[in-house]
Amino acid sequence: RHASILFLCHPDQCRFSCSLSLSESINTATMRDMTTARILDGKALASRMRESLTAEVAELTEKHGRAPGLAVILVGSDPASQVYVRNKKSGCEKMGIASFSDDLPADTTQQHLLGLISELNADPKVDGILVQLPVPEHINPDSLIEAIDPGKDVDGFHPYNVGRLAARKPALRSCTPFGCMKLLQETGMDLHGKECVVVGASNIVGRPMALELLLAGATVTVAHKFTQDLRSHVERADVVVAAAGKQGLIKGEWIKPGATVIDVGIHRLADNSLTGDVEFEAAAERAAWITPVPGGVGPMTITMLLANTVEAFKAHLGD
Repeated sequence: RHASILFLCHPDQCRFSCSLSLSESINTATMRDMTTARILDGKALASRMRESLTAEVAELTEKHGRAPGLAVILVGSDPASQVYVRNKKSGCEKMGIASFSDDLPADTTQQHLLGLISELNADPKVDGILVQLPVPEHINPDSLIEAIDPGKDVDGFHPYNVGRLAARKPALRSCTPFGCMKLLQETGMDLHGKECVVVGASNIVGRPMALELLLAGATVTVAHKFTQDLRSHVERADVVVAAAGKQGLIKGEWIKPGATVIDVGIHRLADNSLTGDVEFEAAAERAAWITPVPGGVGPMTITMLLANTVEAFKAHLGD
């Protein structure tokens, strides 16, 4: 079937989604029996990528005498952030990446954080630096991100790295959109000329996602909270990238037949189950491919963070 695409997410939930999806399991075989769409299994793809990265890290460590190093700064005690950091540490350990963690109290000053980032920038053992978001209200996250050496910005949030992507010369790329692109590659779809609608314009997902699709040759429209008649955009699109963060915002009947639906949104229901921004069952009846929630985009986000760390390590050592 001719394929199309749909993505959904919210900036404040992207990190939450990756941490949850790593700890939640999904029976993709059962889900496949319930739908006409093929399941884009992010857990399986992430597992294959990590296996390959683990072998590469071992070779690089033997060659250079040290492992790639990732430093994570956590300010405060946000529960979702703590889960994410634990999953990051676990991922590093399994892949042979050195993990450096700075867990700081919520009253840490901006000046102290900027000083810490400066030290990590100068540390030759550190190849990647990540400031866990959100940070307390008295901290300006943008100033922290901009203080990170762009060559160590493994989140891909620094204006330099976003600008490189916009200029079609990508360096370190934003993890969730980059993970979505890896999932799209699994479909075998050629994105050249496809109509892509990105619903949401966040700096974390929507905007870099639009840039990734432009880089792939797609025709991209960005819809946001001021966009009128969202349904008409979704219905006409061959490729829709939506980053809204609203449970069930995209109705199944809106999905163009043969579309590929990539749902980055994640929401905890009263029964403790997880759901996304797309009406999964109804959408799956019309889609060619669809990501589950959990087990779709989430596992790919941390995997791309680890992949970025390896790429930064190789760049630093001229490998």
